Amino acid sequence: MINLLKSKKIFNSIIVIILVYTIIVCISQEKKLKDYDNQKKYYESQKVSLEKEQEELLEEQENVNSPEYIEEQAREKLDMYYPNERVYIVQ
Repeated sequence: MINLLKSKKIFNSIIVIILVYTIIVCISQEKKLKDYDNQKKYYESQKVSLEKEQEELLEEQENVNSPEYIEEQAREKLDMYYPNERVYIVQ
């Protein structure tokens, strides 16, 4: 009789240990899934932003040899102007 009670206690203890372990693993996996979901959202937003930037760069690449673009860049970045052109700088 005592042996039977002792074996039941051991069996119950093992069951409890297995349940606790299972719960801990489930909680851990749930946290990892949440982290992966957050990373996925972050990378998706980065992808959208980079695709938009790529479109802008492709548009700029198409216009890089146009006279208007060359003139704009010369005026803005190199401070170049036509001869006898008056430039007014507002301060």
